[in-house]
Amino acid sequence: MSELSPGAAAATIYVDADACPKVIKEILFRAAERTGIAVVLVANQAIAIPRIPSLRAVQVAQGFDVADNYIVQQVVAGDLVITADIPLAAEVIEKQAAALNPRGERYTAGNIKARLTMRDFMETMRSSALHVGGGPPPLNQRDRMEFANQLDRYLAKVTSR
Repeated sequence: MSELSPGAAAATIYVDADACPKVIKEILFRAAERTGIAVVLVANQAIAIPRIPSLRAVQVAQGFDVADNYIVQQVVAGDLVITADIPLAAEVIEKQAAALNPRGERYTAGNIKARLTMRDFMETMRSSALHVGGGPPPLNQRDRMEFANQLDRYLAKVTSR
């Protein structure tokens, strides 16, 4: 998918919430309140959320990929998943849903294989004790703006149906 293309009007936004930055969650809370779209935050710890009818938090059990597996089981074509987890994004795309990372980068069928390959390469480098730098830089204003813009494009398509 080259666009964030929603399917049914009843699309849901799932958030891989354990590692999702607070500022991105706040953007999603405002979107849920403004549009009424269902937003489901999935984490293996309790998450405080504002009282918004279309907003829900799901706490899953502790464990490797438990939250990811829950999201993959729930997501359907046309939904949107917010995640920085590239393997999760790949599974979501296979199910014809859209995936967006907190920096506003869309994962698509056209770019996900390259992203997985680079991720695996970097993981191999780290495990071989070669220094490959720290993680990604902190989220900046441009990242937040790009995320908000991509989310707005998705919401415009969902709410126009």
